[in-house]
Amino acid sequence: MTSRRQSGPATSWVRKRLEPLKRLMQQNYLGKWTVVGVLIGVVAGLGATAFYYGIQLVTDLMLGGITGFFPPNPAGEIQSAVSAHPDFLLVPVATIIGGLIAGIVIFTLAPEAQGHGTDEAIAAFHRKDGKIRRRVPLVKAVASVFTIGSGGSGGREGPTAQIGAGFGSFIADALGLSVRDRRLAVAVGLGAGIGAIFKAPFAGAILSGEILYSAGDFEVEALVPAFIAAPSGYLIFASITGFTPIFGNSVSSFTFTNLTTIPVYLVLGLACGVAGRLFSTAFYSMKQFFSSLSTPRYFKPALGAAVTGVIGIFFPQILGLGYGFLQYLIDGNLSAIAPNYFALPLIVTLLLVVILKVVATSFTVGSGGSAGVFAPSMVIGGFLGAVFWVAVNSAFPGWIPVPAPLVIVGMMALFGGVGRAPISVMLMVSEMTGSLSLLVPAVFAVLVAYFVVGPKYTIYKSQVPTRSDSPAHLGEYSTPLLTKMRVRDAMKSEVFSLPTGSSVDEAYHAILDKGYTGVPIVDSLGRVVGIVTMSDTLHVPAEKKGSTQVETIMTKNVVAVSPENSLLDVMNKIVTNNVGQLPVVEGASGRLVGIITLTDAIRAYDKVVKWSSGPDSPASSAPGS
Repeated sequence: MTSRRQSGPATSWVRKRLEPLKRLMQQNYLGKWTVVGVLIGVVAGLGATAFYYGIQLVTDLMLGGITGFFPPNPAGEIQSAVSAHPDFLLVPVATIIGGLIAGIVIFTLAPEAQGHGTDEAIAAFHRKDGKIRRRVPLVKAVASVFTIGSGGSGGREGPTAQIGAGFGSFIADALGLSVRDRRLAVAVGLGAGIGAIFKAPFAGAILSGEILYSAGDFEVEALVPAFIAAPSGYLIFASITGFTPIFGNSVSSFTFTNLTTIPVYLVLGLACGVAGRLFSTAFYSMKQFFSSLSTPRYFKPALGAAVTGVIGIFFPQILGLGYGFLQYLIDGNLSAIAPNYFALPLIVTLLLVVILKVVATSFTVGSGGSAGVFAPSMVIGGFLGAVFWVAVNSAFPGWIPVPAPLVIVGMMALFGGVGRAPISVMLMVSEMTGSLSLLVPAVFAVLVAYFVVGPKYTIYKSQVPTRSDSPAHLGEYSTPLLTKMRVRDAMKSEVFSLPTGSSVDEAYHAILDKGYTGVPIVDSLGRVVGIVTMSDTLHVPAEKKGSTQVETIMTKNVVAVSPENSLLDVMNKIVTNNVGQLPVVEGASGRLVGIITLTDAIRAYDKVVKWSSGPDSPASSAPGS
């Protein structure tokens, strides 16, 4: 069944009505990506808006309605209702209900919507030819609204990333784009969704190309369409929710002028790197733990949410997004962080929030709940920055007068490390705070955290180190591909050979009749002891061919390969030794198991390249809904 038929009636209906746009797109590259980018941006912006208000509605109805606790929101968003006499003992009730609803929705409709959606979008780019099931973004959004709105510890970037990426996949199919363009549309949609929900269009565009890789590589081809899609999504979202940065404009008053504080930012970067490793380790350990449980899948998010709810009884700062508490830190309102009934030193409370936010997020999302990890990463980093400020201000009063610089740089450093996106996260937090004034100290802290965390501890396990490691670019790197492909993938297993004692005449006619360039000679155990070519047989007079044995004319120093050799080895040996084929022998025994020619190697290579990028690849023909 072709990918066109399997793309579904909705896609076919849209295709017919997009014919005028398709004609425009065929005219030039920029025309194509202007159309695709604007469409992706508009849908990402609308999806982010619906999701934004959905979380607020469910938060007010569930967490606020059940417990009376309304988590604070940052300055640039809807201000929360006042929490009058909240009953924190009821927090687990809200989180469990939310986790149960999310679990039922996810595992009934789209199991791949569990966890943090950004990772699924990255996987679609690298390994699924940009294919995302149509229902996944909607299921992800609904499940995340209940996970976060009930108090679960998670972020909203994952669902918006899947909304944008999912529509990118859909519109690419509807417009009949190539597999390569569909992958790019997914990456562009991912960045557009995140750029919209965080009111950070510039960073969202950069994120489209950066977040796909864990070792500093970049998907350059995504930049042009991303710089069209991300601002489009931002304009839609901000026109409805307001253009004020998420954390307001007050941060613009903080400037970096004291070079002597650089060591503090370096140490903060080191601490964020260590915390990032612990966060990633805890998260995936918890995910593995819940995967091993025999409990029905749709109950697991409720179990994780129950633990989060219990923590929230004592530390409500870990509930939901946590942006409002970051706003308190940025504004210097540290007294609003600790509950009145909790008699702990401020620095201890801040440090406990760092630790418990890691635990709560690991239980909420690692159990199969649906939410992102960007927001928790920023909360962890921001509170760690506040810990540093309290410590520094106690030892050297007035050296760094307010906590905001360390809080903001901590937000950047932690996610820059675990998300493997240092450039985009610095720009994103700057856009979220309305100021670029802290970029200089941020560079020092983010780079330290980035190298301390390392690719192994990325929070997005679907990332690959570089473009050459991505199946999406398999055919673009011929030498690495040839080193990865093995002789066993290309050789002919049915091989004609002659035993020792055969006559030259037999060899001559076999080569002539079958069109071989040569015939391997094997002993009684099937081991290759030589090879005879047409040139060898022609040196024997016709009248002596029948009485002359092949051992007298064969080449005894046979150039051979094993099934585990790479195709690059095959090509090098064929070219270096000027031969037409190579016997394939099994290990130390030398037993003949196949034959391989240059044509065989090239044919196998071409097949893999076409499989990885062609419209008829297995992933391309997967059902679209």
